[in-house]
Amino acid sequence: MDIQERIAADVKSNPVLLYMKGTADEPMCGFSARAAMLLNKCGVEFADINVLADPELREGVKVFSNWPTVPQLYVNGEFIGGCDIMMEMFEAGELQELLKPLAK
Repeated sequence: MDIQERIAADVKSNPVLLYMKGTADEPMCGFSARAAMLLNKCGVEFADINVLADPELREGVKVFSNWPTVPQLYVNGEFIGGCDIMMEMFEAGELQELLKPLAK
């Protein structure tokens, strides 16, 4: 399985997936920490995948989404965006609405 197939499988098998630097419990950058915090505030369980553990994955997610930075959020197989987009959506109440059906 190549890296793009692996990413596609991860995205498909996790209703809420955050590719991030570090993990939700130990984020390794401020943007990743903020993205995980926003998801926690929305009360949703999510898979977190540490791109720092695999350089091929780190570059592969950027190609897969055509988005140059990490973190990257996927919901129900759809790329939502990075930290700034998540923050804008949260402030507008859109992120909460999107995630409400998936909340705990």
